[in-house]
Amino acid sequence: MQVQNISPEVSEFLDAQNHPFRKEIEALRNCILSANLALTENIKWNGPNYCYNNEDRITMRIQPPKQVQLIFHCGAKVKKQPKDKLINDPTGLLVWKENNRAVATFKNLEYIKSNEENLKKIVRDWVEAAK
Repeated sequence: MQVQNISPEVSEFLDAQNHPFRKEIEALRNCILSANLALTENIKWNGPNYCYNNEDRITMRIQPPKQVQLIFHCGAKVKKQPKDKLINDPTGLLVWKENNRAVATFKNLEYIKSNEENLKKIVRDWVEAAK
């Protein structure tokens, strides 16, 4: 299913990449954008990036092309660390780098599909907590 808020700019960028994980990238794009319809998509740091109210919140790391990672963050500027992790993640999808920065790694489409609802919840919770 293709979502409404998908960016033609990002699609064109990805078309030029000829990435071996294109199906995985598309599944993640659709999952993120359908989780919160207020998210916008652009290219930043050489990959798809997702913003809420023009603030960067999730960046897709597509290089090197052996996996796809989602970096959950609170923008490019260093901010004071919260005392606790920004959200609760009982799924274990997130590997925490700091209390306001975490990474989810995906190596195949089946893993993405089996974790789609968990990932949507993480996206919704992250966007809400990072406001």
